[in-house]
Amino acid sequence: MSLTATAAQLATLAAEGGEHGGEHESLNAYLTGGGALFVLLLLLWITTRFNRDR
Repeated sequence: MSLTATAAQLATLAAEGGEHGGEHESLNAYLTGGGALFVLLLLLWITTRFNRDR
């Protein structure tokens, strides 16, 4: 496969993917954001436990 053919296929895939807005139907923004918030708060709690002055 040549570089030109590969570039043409990638351009075709990019054009087809752009029609749907790039969003995946199964991803829920609130669930993703809530999960990220939970993980960050958990990491913050763990960090504060290790940084206590004794």
